[in-house]
Amino acid sequence: MKRIAIYPGTFDPVTNGHLDLVERGVRIFDEVIIAVSDNPRKSPLFKLKERVKLIKDAVKNCKNVRVETFSGLLVDYVKSRKGVAIIRGLRAVSDFEYELQMALMNRRLNYDVETVFMMPSEEYSFLTSTMVKEVASFGGSIKGLVPDNVEKALRKKFNK
Repeated sequence: MKRIAIYPGTFDPVTNGHLDLVERGVRIFDEVIIAVSDNPRKSPLFKLKERVKLIKDAVKNCKNVRVETFSGLLVDYVKSRKGVAIIRGLRAVSDFEYELQMALMNRRLNYDVETVFMMPSEEYSFLTSTMVKEVASFGGSIKGLVPDNVEKALRKKFNK
């Protein structure tokens, strides 16, 4: 049986920290599905289709990685894709409380789905999409923090 993990998020935009976790995930699981959410409570910079395209371009050379969109309950989506696990990144202790609450709720909703917490490489342990957008909006360098295609898209968005 194929072991499929779902890596959910808004990915607005995808960063090298996200991609680091995808690469780690495919070493553990047979397949990783990057599940892009169109969270109505957030106001993303990039539209859903733009985010999906940016991610697909960034992972085009990665084997066993798919990019899809989802809405609704994550555990329902995981079940629909025959997933066995949800990948979540932990950068710092401050991430832990929220992620633990979400993992416990997901377990309550579907006991068969595990949450796997992964730490990014040290070089990305501080990195957030919000931080990347803020730096880019002021014309700062985000080289090495995001894939090249994302860097170009951010420069275009902010005309820098």
